[in-house]
Order: sequence, then structure tokens, then C-alpha cells
Amino acid sequence: MPASSRPTRFRWLLRPLARPVTYTRWLHLCVPAGAITLWMVFAPRELYLLGVMAVPVGLIPAVRLGEGIQAQVLLVPDERGRPDATIAVAPATTWQDRWRTALWLEARLVFAAMAGMTTAWGPMLTIELLRLGIGGAPVTIPALGTWQPHWWWTPLAALPGVGSPVLLVALGHFATRLARMLLGPSPAERLHLLEERTEQLLERNRMARELHDTIGHALTLAVLQAGAARAAGDPAFTERALAAIEEVGRSALDDLDRVLLILRENGRPSSGRPSLSEADRLLEAARSSGSTVDAELSGPLGQVPGPISREGYRILQEALTNVLRHAGPVPIRVRVAMVGPQLELEVANPLPRRSSSAPGRGGSGLRGLRERAALLGGEAQAGPSHGEWQMRVRLPLDGAAAPRDSQERPTDLSVG
Repeated sequence: MPASSRPTRFRWLLRPLARPVTYTRWLHLCVPAGAITLWMVFAPRELYLLGVMAVPVGLIPAVRLGEGIQAQVLLVPDERGRPDATIAVAPATTWQDRWRTALWLEARLVFAAMAGMTTAWGPMLTIELLRLGIGGAPVTIPALGTWQPHWWWTPLAALPGVGSPVLLVALGHFATRLARMLLGPSPAERLHLLEERTEQLLERNRMARELHDTIGHALTLAVLQAGAARAAGDPAFTERALAAIEEVGRSALDDLDRVLLILRENGRPSSGRPSLSEADRLLEAARSSGSTVDAELSGPLGQVPGPISREGYRILQEALTNVLRHAGPVPIRVRVAMVGPQLELEVANPLPRRSSSAPGRGGSGLRGLRERAALLGGEAQAGPSHGEWQMRVRLPLDGAAAPRDSQERPTDLSVG
């Protein structure tokens, strides 16, 4: 073996002893040793009863929670608090989990006995072998009294000192693997964790759309108002434009504060989000930017279910923002109506002269719009038709109906 490779191998052997998890696992192995020691003091001949009693204790649902917390903290501390932890921290909900916990308690007793013997007898055996090596007699281990003193016991005294740490490291690894098998999440718990993670990802995606809609809408209106005020050269118009920019900015700040508050406080109800009952605010903002808005709001919009109404508001906001951003202050036709079991939203505006299709560049506006509609079981279509850019959205009021194909479907383009 080359001399340069020996230090590398030596460090590889000592590496487990430098890891803190090695000693937390050793502590976990030794925790039941206290119960074993007390039992041996009062009933040394009935030690087997300790293992018998571990079975009914393991069948208690809360025991699995306590064992899971202890194992996660001491055996796999790097997984503590992680949703994908390999050791579950939850009470037993099925008899399979209870029996697995009982088996784990039995294994812990065996591990504790082995770890205790290794920890206590390893140094003692080293001392006794050194005594035999210098011609003395064993003191702490009477069973070695028949061994004859000899000098060659001295080099053998190093074996227990080296073997004990190696055995403890191996016991810690084996206990960790067994804990993952017996205390790991059950299939039902894995499914529950997966559902929670999916909900979190969907919520983050919804928040991203919220920020895109509110901030994008406010900035678009502010830019258009500022440009119109500069071009008009009318102090009265400039005053109105500045007032509109101030109002839109405050509204955007309120929406931003609300979204950030929801991000900080999980579980906060979404009832504070605007709904279709506040659609007039969007229409007035579009009119204040110089557009002529012909709006038709029909049907009992106040009876639209909350999730549909809130998403419908955001869809209408995104559609108006796209018109103002790409076409400027042009005439806009808006229709929001309840038709049978669904809510219909339509926004149309003349196409710019410079293009026969949608103006602007590709973006995430209409993609997010279609995502909102799809999550509610509806459909969204956008594209040029008869000299206009049309956006049509249909949302089932039950939020679960499958999207239906239309015979007159405009071209679906990902522009926003």
C-alpha cells in the first residue's frame, strides 16, 4: 500500500468518531439501560418480565409518538422537523403501527443491553488485560482469574479499546435502520404528507398569481395614466390622472399587504379577497385610464359561490390588464353573466393596426388565467376573432364540471 493512501484510510476509520450523531445514537442506545439496571437490582431472576411488559406498553398509541420524537432527535437529528423525515412523529392509528412499536421496544431493550455491555465491559477488559500483562491478577472480572499472567496480554489490551467504538457505531447504524423500518411513516401517513405538500405548492402557485394580477394591474394603469397626463397638457386632466394613480397604488399596496399576511399566517381565511361584487372598481379603473368600457353585468352575481366569484374577479382583472398593456386605452366590451349552471366572462377589444393577432410578447398572464379556470373545472379561450381580441371564460358554479368545447373557439394563444 502506498504511504500516501494510509492517512486517507486512517481518516476514514476515524470519521464516524468525529460525527456528533455517533454520540447521540449512543445516548439513544443507553436510555433503556437505566430501566434494565433498576430491574436487575430488584428482580434479577425475572429480567425476562421486562421484555414481556414492553409488549402492552408498545400497544399504547401515544408511545409511538414518544418513541418517534426520541428517535428523530437522537438517531436522525438532521431530519428533525422535515416533512420527508424517515421516522414518523405521530401516535399509532392502526394495529399494525402498534405492533411495530411493540417490536421496536423489544429491539431497544436488546440494543441497550449490548450497548451497556460494550460501554462498561470494554474499558474494564482493557484494564484487566493490562494487569495480566504486568503480572497482576484480575480484580473487576473474576472470570479472568484462571488466566495466567504473561507479557503478551499487554498488546491484546488494545483490542477492546478499539473494538468497543466500532461496535457502538455499528449498533447505532443498525438501530437507525430498524427505527426507519418500524417507526417510519405508514402508507396512510405518506399519503397525508404528500397531500399536504401538494396543497402547499398549490397555495404558493395561487399566491404567485395573486401578486402577478394585483401588481401587474396597478403598474399598467399607473403607466397609462402617467402617459396620458403627460400627453394631454391639461392641468385638470393631470390632476384626475394623479388621483387615479394614487388610488390604484393604494389598492395595490392593500392587496400586497394582504397576500404577504397570508404567506406569513398559514390557514388565514381567504374571505378578504375581492369578488365579482367589486367588479365596478376594475371597470372604473379601466375607464380612468382613457378606455371606453361597455359593461354588461347580468344575473344574480351576488349568489356566485365564493371561490368562483373571487377567481372570476382575478380573471376579469387579468383580462383588462392585458388589454391596457398591449392595446392601450381602446374601447373595451365586457360581459359577465350567469348562464344556467355556469358563469361566463367575456372581454373584447379591437386589434391594434400593427398586428392581426395578439399584440405584445409572450408572458404568463393568459397562462395563469387558463390555470385558474382549469382548477375550477372551467375553460378559458383567448385569441383574435373578427377583428377583435376576445377572451372568453366559462366557470361551472359547482367548480367541478368538466370544460366543454365550443363550436366557435378563437385561437388559443399564450400571450399575456
